[in-house]
Amino acid sequence: MGLLVVGETIEFVSTVRQGIPEKFVKDRMEKYSPYVFKTSLIGESLAIFCGAAGHKFLFSNESKLVRTWYPRSIERIFTSSPHTSSSLEALKMRKMVMGSLKPEALQNYVGIIDSIAKIHLENWDVEKEVTVSHLAKEYTFAAACGVFLSITDPEHIARLFKPFQCFLPAMLSPIRAIPINFPGTPLNRALKASKYLRKEILEIIRQRKNDLMLMEKKSLTWTKYDVLSHMLVTTDQEGKFMSEMDIAEKLVGFLVDGFDTSSTVISCMMNYLAELPHIYEEVLKEQIAVTAAKQNEEQLNWEDIQKLKYSWKVASEVLRLAPPTPGMFREAITDFTYAGFFIPKGWKLFWTTGSTHKNPEYFPEPEKFDPSRFEGDGPPPFSYVPFGGGPRMCPGKEYARLVILVFISNVVGRFKWEKLLPDEKIVFNPLPTPEKGLPIRLIPH
Repeated sequence: MGLLVVGETIEFVSTVRQGIPEKFVKDRMEKYSPYVFKTSLIGESLAIFCGAAGHKFLFSNESKLVRTWYPRSIERIFTSSPHTSSSLEALKMRKMVMGSLKPEALQNYVGIIDSIAKIHLENWDVEKEVTVSHLAKEYTFAAACGVFLSITDPEHIARLFKPFQCFLPAMLSPIRAIPINFPGTPLNRALKASKYLRKEILEIIRQRKNDLMLMEKKSLTWTKYDVLSHMLVTTDQEGKFMSEMDIAEKLVGFLVDGFDTSSTVISCMMNYLAELPHIYEEVLKEQIAVTAAKQNEEQLNWEDIQKLKYSWKVASEVLRLAPPTPGMFREAITDFTYAGFFIPKGWKLFWTTGSTHKNPEYFPEPEKFDPSRFEGDGPPPFSYVPFGGGPRMCPGKEYARLVILVFISNVVGRFKWEKLLPDEKIVFNPLPTPEKGLPIRLIPH
């Protein structure tokens, strides 16, 4: 259990900073048990569930033996969001919101996201070095604003972008469970940003409600298809609409999820494509085949995205090697036994990508970059979990796939690139990202 109060947090943070967070789990699996072990992190006693069997057990026992749990700092930042909703509320929310994120709805967003990607790439200066990580965040945030709120004005997007950058340090810092709210601390900045953004989004919601009412009076159809409009007009099984504040809270959570994780995948993917020319050439070949029949400046459509099968295998391998999240918390809601070990009610639990994604039992030569792992039936069940699983699987999985593939199609179609720091490594800080932000030199086709 490590040191008093601190537990093994320092050791865990050390492996994260070295870019090998799976080492913390692997060492203890070998020392104690390949199924489950106990430790103390972020001020909590934790049972770490390992392997595909551990993932399956937790995912299939949501609301039966376990429920989702979040550190106190996250609960304070997102008082009523997808991050902190109860299991019952989460399922209700999923039914209300998934309509706007399922494939049939996503078809409406392809042109919007493609336009944003094209505009974004036009601003990349080919005569100077480009730092990918920051620019990828700007793209994914602009895409999230367009899809969730129909906001396309660059100044409005920039105004919202700044406070959103305060969330990640507070949510994923090593001491995130200890809510230190003093001026200048990550939590304090995040709380201020959360308050400001709720106010901003509430104004957008009220304006949208007025617009919808005006259109209804005139018997006109609303043409801006986005997540906000869907949330305003959709009711639950009891015929109730969501409150304005609840919608605002949910949208803040969705916007956070919508740009930070996708941007890290894009940055890491561009890093691997620069290092592996044979993989890049295959992605380029697929992109040329998709766009060959298109007229100049013609937008990508849903059918084009479905043809980018190899590109998604590459992205999937990136998600295996550098998953945006190391896992997720649960809490035992009753006493139970797992793999011969007693888990007391109230204990915090954690499932981890590190116990399977780089485990040779599931992925031979786990450090090798090999998109062919995702051909045929793909990896063994519950071994590949970048989006979680069960009732709590990330509802934005297909949205993330769309945002990533649209950008990669556009950037590969226009450029080749070379790393300016050949030995730059991917580190976890706290999300996986090239250590120096991936400075590159663009080479236009």
